[in-house]
Amino acid sequence: MTDAALPPERSPTIRVSAMPADANAYGDIFGGWLMSLMDSAAGLVAARRSRGRAVTIATDGMHFHAPVHVGDEVSVYAQIEKIGRTSMAIQVESWARDRHGEESRKVTEARFTFVAIDENRRPRDVPPAA
Repeated sequence: MTDAALPPERSPTIRVSAMPADANAYGDIFGGWLMSLMDSAAGLVAARRSRGRAVTIATDGMHFHAPVHVGDEVSVYAQIEKIGRTSMAIQVESWARDRHGEESRKVTEARFTFVAIDENRRPRDVPPAA
């Protein structure tokens, strides 16, 4: 396996098992379920970095590389790529592995953009790093 085929060497933001309710009749997981998981992971990172509420405003470059099957363990990795005044670009990758195997495969990747918002749901500045 090459380095490009290895998951990141950090803890995943989210890790779950793909369940039958998340799949079509052939046992392949719905792309929307996976995209929702990725959005949730990016949202956790955005909220932590902005120290408050943040909302998704865009998803760019959503690529599906391989199917996810019922029973697969799905790990989602999210990392901030860029911080603007009110926005954050977060790169997200999803990796899956058979629950009885050790070999992981990248199944999706995308870039999510979030905006930090205040209690009135208006954009606010992302605070400086702590």
